[in-house]
Amino acid sequence: MAQEIRNIAIIAHVDHGKTTTVDKILHQTNLFRDNQNAGELILDSNDLERERGITIVSKNVSVNYKGVKINIIDTPGHADFGGEVERVLKMADGVLLLVDAFEGPMPQTRFVTSKALSLGLKPIVVINKVDKENCRPEEIHEMIFDLFFALDATEEQLDFPVIYGSSKQGWMSNDWKNPTTDFTALLDAIIEHIPAAPYNEGTLQMQVTSLDYSSFVGRIAIGRVSRGTIRENQPVALMKRDGTVVRGRVKELHTFEGLGRKKTDEVGSGDICAVVGLEGFDIGDTISDAENQEALPGIQIDEPTMSMLFTINNSPFFGKEGKYVTSRHIRERLMKETEKNLALRVEDTESPDAMMVFGRGILHLSVLIETMRREGYELQVGQPRVIIKEIDGRKHEPIETLYVDVPAELSGKVIELATQRKAELTVMEPKGDLQHLEFNIPSRGIIGLRNQILTATAGQAVMNHRFKSYEPWVGDIPGRNMGVLVSMETGPCTAYALDKLQDRGTFFVDPGEEIYEGQIVGEHIRENDLVINIVKAKQLTNFRAAGKDDAARVAPPRKFSLEEAMEYIQADEYLEVTPKSQRLRKIVLSESERRRLANPALAGMKM
Repeated sequence: MAQEIRNIAIIAHVDHGKTTTVDKILHQTNLFRDNQNAGELILDSNDLERERGITIVSKNVSVNYKGVKINIIDTPGHADFGGEVERVLKMADGVLLLVDAFEGPMPQTRFVTSKALSLGLKPIVVINKVDKENCRPEEIHEMIFDLFFALDATEEQLDFPVIYGSSKQGWMSNDWKNPTTDFTALLDAIIEHIPAAPYNEGTLQMQVTSLDYSSFVGRIAIGRVSRGTIRENQPVALMKRDGTVVRGRVKELHTFEGLGRKKTDEVGSGDICAVVGLEGFDIGDTISDAENQEALPGIQIDEPTMSMLFTINNSPFFGKEGKYVTSRHIRERLMKETEKNLALRVEDTESPDAMMVFGRGILHLSVLIETMRREGYELQVGQPRVIIKEIDGRKHEPIETLYVDVPAELSGKVIELATQRKAELTVMEPKGDLQHLEFNIPSRGIIGLRNQILTATAGQAVMNHRFKSYEPWVGDIPGRNMGVLVSMETGPCTAYALDKLQDRGTFFVDPGEEIYEGQIVGEHIRENDLVINIVKAKQLTNFRAAGKDDAARVAPPRKFSLEEAMEYIQADEYLEVTPKSQRLRKIVLSESERRRLANPALAGMKM
């Protein structure tokens, strides 16, 4: 008799406590020795995940509880990584839906829940963070029921069990007023309510839902065995999405045990395993029996909604910091990314040095750029653009639903900023001591809006958005309303020059920083671009100055994060990204060249 197995995925909005919950389950099931310090957020393994405090790539772990093997899949919460969530749900039989006891169901909760319910998965609702002062668990319970109802859940799915608790404090209970000391209530609920992974007799079928890479054995296929048994050394047929069949042999099999993997001889239906030895597979392919070849239905992923131009770094500071700088390096790296990042597409352009990259949003693309810069790549990216579709002869663009929670006295500012960008207010209601606003807004309008709203509300607004649908084009949206300050010369900028030019705008550079001609060094106070010389030093003579010579007082520069810089640039600008720095620049560096090109024939470049 094979061991009973439960496959569950943990889904939730960003920051509702998914990864912390998994940590506590690992500790509860005695996965670590008492004296072993495993740290927090164990599963967020790469640096970028730890710094941002978000999960980007889904992870698998397994624990044993009361003789049952529970495979847990931790999923990302951001809509931009929806491609990750969609494919890993294929491996699960049930989901743990985590909801914050104050915030309630958020946009992303809706997105992942609709995916899980449509796949027919059984949910267990966990209302987390009930230790918060202003929590409202009963209200939230009703809101989740309404959400399930709105998403056409079945009778069985609507009859969901609810567990209350605080992942941070390490307890779960059936009643939020009676805290316990551990996670037993949750683990018992998993065994009771989540159906056991069915054992399907017959010939082998397994879908590849994730990839891993090892420098020793090459690419590793991860997925769930949906029928039959897979054995070591077994000849198999790899059925690709395009209909071709490649024959191969399983060299090694691993099952997930705790945080690691354990080598095994065979894996039965219902369990999740890693297969070593196959070549040329992609996500969505089926590993089937060599003789009786049957493919499983492919994985559907939502289409990208945003594109950006990626090109080689051709600035005067090219190759100073990066290890990989040629177009061949960048192309290979992007192609490698598309293998495991399903929601990403890469297309060649007319220029051999540039590629168009299509993704799900600013965050999705910025994580890719940030990962590349850390690996030693130098590149330049252009302005993010939404993908326009032609439907019935009319231009359509992606529309998103924007959710903003903001103190009531500041809601007017948010509505004003959003409506300037063609947003339509659909919901306005109180939520605790905050005002909850919902808008329908073009995706173009969201680019750069977050900064404006956070500035206007002194950082008190909480913004979320999710893709709604493609709708007819709403017309032009005003872009950045200020011009920029552009450097005239190459060299180190001086405090003397910065001090003299402070009344012209806000600077982005520090004194002493190396800059080049055509680099954007600040924001102008007017709408036009201004070319300035900030390399100029004070002329020294052997005569003593008559007045008192005050030292230069320079205001601290404005520093952008990668996403802010991506949202800031316009159509005639690039963002240069290298392992140690990021710079904004004009595409054409020479001022005389820019003037020559500024004729009516090229005026169409303006957005």
